[in-house]
Amino acid sequence: MPTLPNLDHYWLPFTANRQFKSMPRLFKSAKGNYYTTIDDRVLLDGTSGLWCVAAGHGREEIASAVAHQLRTLDYAPAFQNSHPLAFEAAERVAGFLPKGLDRIFFTGSGSESAETALKIAIAYHRVTGNSLRNKLIGREKGYHGVNFGGLSVGGIAGNRKAFGNGLPGVDHISHTLDISKNAFTRGVPKDGGIELANQFEQRITTLHDPATIAALIVEPMQGSAGVVLPPAGYLKRLREICDKYGILLIFDEVITGFGRMGTRFAADYFGVTPDILTMAKGLTNGAVPMGAVAVKREIYDAFMENTPANAIELPHGYTYTAHPIGCAAAIATLDIFENEKLVERAGSLSANFEQAAHTLKGVPFVKDVRNIGLVAGIELESFPGKPGARAFATYLKCYEMGVLVRHTADIIAISPPLTIEKNEIDRIFSCIAEALTSLEKEGESGLDLTRYLKNEQLWAAHQHERQQQQTALAETA
Repeated sequence: MPTLPNLDHYWLPFTANRQFKSMPRLFKSAKGNYYTTIDDRVLLDGTSGLWCVAAGHGREEIASAVAHQLRTLDYAPAFQNSHPLAFEAAERVAGFLPKGLDRIFFTGSGSESAETALKIAIAYHRVTGNSLRNKLIGREKGYHGVNFGGLSVGGIAGNRKAFGNGLPGVDHISHTLDISKNAFTRGVPKDGGIELANQFEQRITTLHDPATIAALIVEPMQGSAGVVLPPAGYLKRLREICDKYGILLIFDEVITGFGRMGTRFAADYFGVTPDILTMAKGLTNGAVPMGAVAVKREIYDAFMENTPANAIELPHGYTYTAHPIGCAAAIATLDIFENEKLVERAGSLSANFEQAAHTLKGVPFVKDVRNIGLVAGIELESFPGKPGARAFATYLKCYEMGVLVRHTADIIAISPPLTIEKNEIDRIFSCIAEALTSLEKEGESGLDLTRYLKNEQLWAAHQHERQQQQTALAETA
C-alpha cells in the first residue's frame, strides 16, 4: 500500500478538499504524454496538465536550462536591477508574437498577467490625458484569473459570488455560446458573429459613455468555461468597435497561446491583433510559474514619452518579474517549439482531433461537442438536481481507465500536449465514450463517488486510522 503524505495541511485550489482527501489522486512522475500515479498507474494526459504542458512532460532541455541557471544566477532583484536573460527572453517572446506586440512585461502567472494588462490599460489612458477612461468591460463566462481585477472582469458566476463586489466600473458583454443553433459545429460557428459583436456597441454605448471605457478584455476562445468559440467575424468586429471608440482590446491568451489553436496564438488564427495580449501556461511548458503581457509599441512609448525624466513610468511589478529561472525555462521552451515545429504539428493534427472528438455525437448524455485546434469541449446533459455530477463521474471513470480529462460543470474539456500521437487522440475520446456508456447502464448509482478509485479510498482511510493512532499515543505520552 503506498504511503501517503499527511493530507491535513495543504488547502487545494479549485478543489472539493474533503472529497479529494477521501480519494487522493496523486502523481509522482511524468514523461512525454503520460503521468504516473503513486501506485504506478500510467495515465495518458488529455489535458496538458492544466492547459500548460504543450511540449510534453519531462523535457530534458528545460530541466538542463533551469539547472544551469540555478547554479549561475538563482535570483536577481527585479526592481531597479535586472539580468541579461530577462532581455533575451523578452526578445524571444516578442519574436513569437504577432507583429507589433513587441514590448513585454513579465509576471508570475496568468492571473498576474490579467491584473497587469488591466492596470496598463487604465494607466495608458491616464498618461495620454484621458483619465476619464477607467471602466473595464469583460464578458459573460470569461475567465481572467483569480485576483480581484481578473475576477471582476471575469464572468463565471461560481468564481465571483464568494468574494463580494469586486472592482467598481466593470460591465460585461454577452457570451457567444448558443447550443440551440450551433450544437456539434466543427470548428468556429459560421453565423451570428457580427450580430453578437454589435451587441457590445449597442449595449455599452447605451449604458456608458464610450469615452469612459478603458478596455475590453476577452478570451479569443473561452477555455475555463468549457470551450466556448467565437462565431466567424466576431473578433474582427470587436476590433473595429474598439478602434471606433478608442477602447483598448485585450486578448487573454493564457490558454490559447503557444500552439493550442494550431497557430502560435489565437490572434494569428483569427487574424486579429489586440492592443494587449496576456500569456502564461505554455510560456515555460508549465515547468516554472511565469506569465507575460505583450503590448503594442505605441502603448509602451506613451509611457516613456509622457512620464517625467528619471520617474518610474509604470509603478507596478512583482518580486518574481522576469525571474532568471523562468526566463531560462521560457527560452528553452521556445527552442523546443522552433526545433520540433510544434505549432505546425498541432495544426496538422487538428483534423484528426476534430474527427475523433465528433465521434462522441450520439454517445449517451452528449448534448454538444465543440472543437478548435487541439482543444475540445464535450457538454453533457446534467443529471436532474445534481449539476456537475455526471462530468465528475466521467472524469473519475476515465481516470480509472488510464486517461486524464478535465471537468468543469457538466463539460469535459480535452487539451492534450502538442506532442500527442493520433492513436492517443483516438484513445482519449474512445475512453470518454466508454465511460459515458457505462454511466448510462449504471443510472444514478453511477454518480456514487464511493464506486470509484477504491484503492485511493483505502489509502486515505488507512492514513486517517494511522494518524488517529499517533494522536492517541501522543496524548498518553
